[in-house]
Amino acid sequence: MDKLKSIMKGIIISYIITIVFIVLFSLILVKTNIKEQYINTVVIIISSVSILIGTSISTIKLNKHGIINGIIISSMYMIILYVFSSILNQSFLISINTIIMFIVGIILGILGGIIGVNIKS
Repeated sequence: MDKLKSIMKGIIISYIITIVFIVLFSLILVKTNIKEQYINTVVIIISSVSILIGTSISTIKLNKHGIINGIIISSMYMIILYVFSSILNQSFLISINTIIMFIVGIILGILGGIIGVNIKS
């Protein structure tokens, strides 16, 4: 049960961080002349940082399986994000950006899980 709570905590923390940074980025876009070509890159960076922080925080109290928990949390995060954005865009296409985002998300989920289990609480 603790493992499931840890996974849910990681996903929720990741999404809270994502929402905060996306809102901040949106405000910056409105107030500045940033080109639209940078939006995908910034979204990938925001999602990556969110996954890294979410998996690290959620695995701090675990003593093992940080890699597995990181993979589960980042995979669930990415699947939920993909489904939600596909519904909003009314298109379930998988692009190179989708693949890159998923791979980067998994790698940072693994890294966050490793960091989290090695932090002494």
